[in-house]
Amino acid sequence: MTGEPPVAERLAALRERVAAAARRAGRSPDEVAIVGVAKGQPLARVAEACAAGLEVVAENFAQEAREKLPALRAELARRGLPAPRVHFIGRLQTNKARVVAPLCDCVESVDRADLARELARRADAAGRRLAVMVQVNASGEARKGGVAPEALPELLAACDALAALEVVGLMTVPEADAREATLRARFARLRELRDTAARAGRPGLRELSMGMSGDFEWAVEEGATLVRIGTALFGAREG
Repeated sequence: MTGEPPVAERLAALRERVAAAARRAGRSPDEVAIVGVAKGQPLARVAEACAAGLEVVAENFAQEAREKLPALRAELARRGLPAPRVHFIGRLQTNKARVVAPLCDCVESVDRADLARELARRADAAGRRLAVMVQVNASGEARKGGVAPEALPELLAACDALAALEVVGLMTVPEADAREATLRARFARLRELRDTAARAGRPGLRELSMGMSGDFEWAVEEGATLVRIGTALFGAREG
């Protein structure tokens, strides 16, 4: 990161941009949290962000999370700092639920009932209740993870039946490099799906995880409560 701003400075600038986007939409900046996507980032860089006040860290891969997160928590404890909340945001194979369920505070990428059931089983075995979000494929791209919007009620019902899971919101990953109007439409669609579900009796479905380094301000203006930011916060990945 030679010649690049320190992570703490990047975080402060991102918070200012999030706050400005929230105010443009008539929202309180306190309604939006930055999720630092730590995929491929060295431990020292992630710890620097946490020391600067980053409260939520996300990982994409179960193996990387298993290797990095205990070391991150130990390093922060050594400095007398609190551990961040940890979200898992990558596509998750069912057999990796055993790693993720006891390690993470929230799994954002639940997109099928069998994964939800396995996460619940593993969370129950760990003696905890796991927060989850349902990933929605708002763009309809075949290669993207996520449940189709029309199948969302069925998956939410399947998750509701699992006592070890708490469904707290929805997540989406729209098309890469799409135009602003397209991205805003995807974000607005997720917000509409959340609001429809809330009216149908799910007031606890409060979170909207949408928007990344290149489009998070549009996402905030469309209702995001969590924005997943990697390179704009940490710089280029090392792995």
